[in-house]
Amino acid sequence: MSEAPSIQKRLASLQLRLDQVSRAWTVGDHETLMRLFVQILPQIMAAERCSIFVASPVDGDGGIWLKFGTGVADSQIEAPRQGSVVGEAVTSRQIIIRNDMEHAAGFHTITDRTTQFITRNILCVPIVSLVHPQECIGAIELLNRTTGQGFTAQDGTLLEGLVKYLSFALESSRLNQEILELSEQVHNDIELFRLERFDRVKLVTKSQKMRDLLNLVHKVAAVPVNVFITGESGTGKEVIAQIIHQSSERRQGPFVAVNCSSIPEHLMESEFFGHERGAFTNAFTSRMGRFDEASEGTLFLDEVADMPLSIQPKFLRAIQEREGCRIGSNKVHKYDFRLISASYRNLREEVESGRFREDLFFRLFAVEIIVPPLRERREDIIPLAQMFLADTMQRFRKQVAGFTADILELFEKFSWPGNVRQLQHEVERLVALTPEGDYLRVEHCSRKLLGVQEGDRATGPLVTASSWSADETILPLETVRQQAETQAIVHALRHTGGNRIKAAELMGITRQSLHNKMRRYGLLVSTEAKVAES
Repeated sequence: MSEAPSIQKRLASLQLRLDQVSRAWTVGDHETLMRLFVQILPQIMAAERCSIFVASPVDGDGGIWLKFGTGVADSQIEAPRQGSVVGEAVTSRQIIIRNDMEHAAGFHTITDRTTQFITRNILCVPIVSLVHPQECIGAIELLNRTTGQGFTAQDGTLLEGLVKYLSFALESSRLNQEILELSEQVHNDIELFRLERFDRVKLVTKSQKMRDLLNLVHKVAAVPVNVFITGESGTGKEVIAQIIHQSSERRQGPFVAVNCSSIPEHLMESEFFGHERGAFTNAFTSRMGRFDEASEGTLFLDEVADMPLSIQPKFLRAIQEREGCRIGSNKVHKYDFRLISASYRNLREEVESGRFREDLFFRLFAVEIIVPPLRERREDIIPLAQMFLADTMQRFRKQVAGFTADILELFEKFSWPGNVRQLQHEVERLVALTPEGDYLRVEHCSRKLLGVQEGDRATGPLVTASSWSADETILPLETVRQQAETQAIVHALRHTGGNRIKAAELMGITRQSLHNKMRRYGLLVSTEAKVAES
């Protein structure tokens, strides 16, 4: 019994050392080991090239992506599960050997379009998970024996033995990627939770641009600095101003929003400074100005570039001295508010043209926040549409089944010149025109969204009789659309050398949308062949 504590201490010490070793072996070490395999295996196996592929689960996107390889950029090649040696090895979990490929009957020599590398021999071994032996997590591929002979079954057995040591590194790297993705999801959920505490303020931050903007917003909200928000009309500048207010120490005070372009010039002074009873015709009662209303809170000046020159000197003194008098009174009122301004116009250009005072320009803000247009943050389009749909159904007291896939694709492609406000109005239109319980459909979209020019008559023909031949075959519109999209996808993949991420960017859609289209049109296998033949 006396030895038990000693054994327990030794076990505890060993467990501690094991944890320290595990922590010392970083993700970078795993990837370094994989790169080492890529470098030394061609020498050991007398091959020209080596590549390591990682396979996503079939219940996920099912993709097989190049992790590291000789003579190619990392993560730039996707191997289809059907129609490729790597896909065959991963799917069957069997060693695949192909020799004398340039002499095989009916087989065209495989040539890399970028490097002009010709493949003669292939040895591909699946990488099986150490934790779940029934799962294949990737494959390692060797190309072209340098000894003049092809790969043998003995080569396959040798490589299979070496791959067992590679499995740990690949699985650790893949788990790390899943942890990063989960961490990003948790980060997004935390941001959404933070936004939920804002009263009537909603912001979608799926895109990196909006995440960066939100980080900047929280930084400036913590200090009492004047802020100027710029961006195209409809991008949500007032929403950003409300978030700054709700995140600041003045959140308990009022948020007073004033649109400078909507106030007549002769009422501007009364609007901001207030007036006493009898100060001018029809001044039957005294009125508090916006400066007083915003006391201990935030004053938001929307479209500040439209402020008349005549009021700008008085306005400058008010925000500089933090005091002013109501019309018809000499009593000085002290002001205590935070100032946030916004405009879709370039305020610097307004100063240069003489339409805005330079001294007021420098007093208005110390930090400038630029809200990106919706076309530059396409990842936010679908989440925004879903948010507007939920809000609209609640306001209209109407339930619909949701968006069809065609509408969501149309939303992603459209440039949205009216930005977030235009998207919101489009969703409201769709809900209003859709029968209760039905799906929102493309035919209910606005003419502008469908690409119809403003000058076209709604009832007139879109084509003339002379624009087509009577002998010409008329195809269904869905068939024409499929042919056009198929041709565009193949062209984009050829242009990018088969890189789906870059192809999706060129086409102005997300990678997932491209993947869905390729699956719908049966292009997941055939397209790679067309790209390789070109």
